[in-house]
Amino acid sequence: MEKPRLSFWQIWNMSFGFLGIQFGWGLQIANMSPIYKYLGAEESTLPYLWLAGPITGLIVQPIIGSMSDRTWNRFGRRRPFFLVGAILASTALFFMPNSGTIWMAAGLLWILDASINITMEPFRAFVADKLPEEQRTLGFVMQSFFIGIGQTLANALPIILTAAGVTGVLASGIPVTTDYAFKIGAVVFILAVVWTVATTKEYPPEDMAEFERMRRESRGVLGGFREIFSSIKEMPKTMKQLAVVQFFTWFALPCMWQFFGLAVARQAFGASDASAPGFKEGTEWGGLCFAVYNIVCFAIAFLLPAFAKATSRKTVHAISLFCGGLGLLSVYFIQNKYGFWISMAGVGIAWASILSMPYVMLSTAVPPLRMGIYMGVFNLFIVIPQVVMSFVMPPLIKNAIGDDPVRIVMIGGGSLVIAALSVFIVDDNQKPVPIRSVFEADEHERLTTMGTAQPVPSTGLIDES
Repeated sequence: MEKPRLSFWQIWNMSFGFLGIQFGWGLQIANMSPIYKYLGAEESTLPYLWLAGPITGLIVQPIIGSMSDRTWNRFGRRRPFFLVGAILASTALFFMPNSGTIWMAAGLLWILDASINITMEPFRAFVADKLPEEQRTLGFVMQSFFIGIGQTLANALPIILTAAGVTGVLASGIPVTTDYAFKIGAVVFILAVVWTVATTKEYPPEDMAEFERMRRESRGVLGGFREIFSSIKEMPKTMKQLAVVQFFTWFALPCMWQFFGLAVARQAFGASDASAPGFKEGTEWGGLCFAVYNIVCFAIAFLLPAFAKATSRKTVHAISLFCGGLGLLSVYFIQNKYGFWISMAGVGIAWASILSMPYVMLSTAVPPLRMGIYMGVFNLFIVIPQVVMSFVMPPLIKNAIGDDPVRIVMIGGGSLVIAALSVFIVDDNQKPVPIRSVFEADEHERLTTMGTAQPVPSTGLIDES
């Protein structure tokens, strides 16, 4: 079935839920390290406390990708997962600032991250499901646009509430502005996702008979895991090459998310600890700096398709990552609080590309009926480097670089530069790469073992064009 081109506003509606998802992520990114510090955590423990995101992504996204590939009912294919995840995530957001201990906050973060992953993973496959190939770049860029808006509003909300006269702290020491921001975020998250669910319909699988066969043969937990492992085994070449780029990219980002606000507080406000004067103002300013990179993200998001058409998707991604690397490295030289906005402008360029170009390249390298599972597997290359960073950085802080957060942010900058250079190893195929399904592969292996291997007929799971 040839997919019809969608209008700008149809693509807008199908992507609008990302506004809520990223509002939740933005609140987490800008505020979890300060929350942990208010509750008594040390710098060297922060990477461990942030493990919820990568670990839940590692587990949840491939499973949800496989489940959504095999789902079709009157509510659709991906939309049921959008809604369930949004309800759970909004609940966790609402209660997060009321944590009284580090471990309560960490527990809620695990629930929050698992729930966000349930919602977010099918959104990536949703673009490939709904849009013809020539509109996919616009679809992923539209998601980048809403990511930029959602995170900008979330990052700036505490400082906006402070400017509006909201004052005071909770019994835990967490500012009331943070409490209000998370509760507003809970409402925004659920409303934005409901908008997409209510305004966007889904297409049934192109080959319903083949879809039903795939669902029968991969039924149950074992069937789902079998499909995940088979997908990893049959991974396209382009996806393997993108894995290298993703590793260095996503090693860098938690270095920034976890420590940039603390670096701003130390460098521009002279506050190295949560009890020091200026810590609240410094970390709120760090959140505002994150808003700057997200403003840049959605400001340039719609320029990326034109740049990619004029050059190539690889060129755009490499240049963007290099800008982000320079932005983080420049933190070492900045003392004035406004100077950090320049650093974040470079990160914003990188962020716009990180959220779109790898997914566009991936979407033309995998078979359509397995788009959800491959989007979930691709997430492994996002979460594994974050796990690695979480275990590498604490001993590095204790034994080599000290607890200066500026140095950790600079390590992230160097990693982004390496990511930019590694883009050039990627073969960016413009047409989908033919890949046998898990069931075809198993049948071929069985016949080979029996000594009667024959060519496996096409099942409709791949694009033979």
